[in-house]
Amino acid sequence: MPIITNIEDLRVMAQKRVPRMFYDYADSGSWTEGTYRANESDFQRIKLRQRVAVNMENRSTRSTMIGQSVAMPVAIAPTGLTGMQHADGEIHGARAAKKFGIPFTLSTMSICSIEDVAHATDRHPFWFQLYVMKDRDFIERLIDRARAANCSALVVTLDLQIIGQRHKDLKNGLSAPPKMTLANLVNIATKPAWALGMLGTQRRGFGNIVGHVKGVENMGSLSEWTAQQFDPALNWGDVEWIKKRWGGKIILKGIQDPEDARLAVNSGADALIVSNHGGRQLDGAQSSIGALPAIVDAVGSQIEVHMDGGIRSGQDVLKARALGAKGTYIGRSFLYGLGAMGEAGVTKALEIIHKELDLTMAFCGRTDINTVNKGILLPGTF
Repeated sequence: MPIITNIEDLRVMAQKRVPRMFYDYADSGSWTEGTYRANESDFQRIKLRQRVAVNMENRSTRSTMIGQSVAMPVAIAPTGLTGMQHADGEIHGARAAKKFGIPFTLSTMSICSIEDVAHATDRHPFWFQLYVMKDRDFIERLIDRARAANCSALVVTLDLQIIGQRHKDLKNGLSAPPKMTLANLVNIATKPAWALGMLGTQRRGFGNIVGHVKGVENMGSLSEWTAQQFDPALNWGDVEWIKKRWGGKIILKGIQDPEDARLAVNSGADALIVSNHGGRQLDGAQSSIGALPAIVDAVGSQIEVHMDGGIRSGQDVLKARALGAKGTYIGRSFLYGLGAMGEAGVTKALEIIHKELDLTMAFCGRTDINTVNKGILLPGTF
């Protein structure tokens, strides 16, 4: 077993162990992938102020996100097809998050269903991410299922009314489960541990949808249904309807513009997530960390601001926190760990990020994450 010291080590391992179409699904963006790359690279431009002769004892990374106590200001982001990175992947992710003390967010387009994850975690509260589809009856039932599963927050994604063109997914013929073409069979043959895991589970389709939508009982009809169901007419009135139907904490994901952030405040949401969908939608859009300061300035303390996109280290978490993000989300960093080593890999990813966050905070002269602000950053670099 190689010595793993950072998220990049997990990425390299995941690339070797996960079939190409699913690895590419996780590790790619739309069009030129410029925004996808900027999400990560723009963090590197922000420089930290190192402080010395400061008492670094009794450090704490504990904080809260929408009133929930968290071991560090990090949640696992909703990621589709997680159960194709590793068999029963959503269950492994939720268990790791539960043990570590951070929120886990389950995607509508997950392989394991809401009920699967609730059962596997003894109904420990997790968050559920909702895509708004034309079939409102299905959406109502999905919301009711999330409530019945003891989900403590609903994350509504606003930036996937239409799907961005993702070249790698198109070229790979992405599907779940994968089509048994010669190219796929050859590739899967080089991933024996992944294949063995998949043979050991019955969860290979979209668990929240198959069997829950009239006429959708197989993968062929599901593919056609999802292509037709993402709702391009989604608007703020729908957000208000969802909030009323849900009745609990609601987080709006996909905010990139200050005006939209102000509209999010007006909608009555509890938090918003500055996010460009990991660079998988509008290529050429600003990086999430680049968009964060203007949004924080626009809404102040009227709504809790979170941030998603490009986080590959605890230093990235600290920089986002310094620029006003109350919480952050990891998607690819989580998937790299999962693809590399299953639940143990997710735990490893969380440990890596926590250690980097803790040590960097100390080097910047702070011992409590809740005191971190722009003062830890070098002026002119953010």
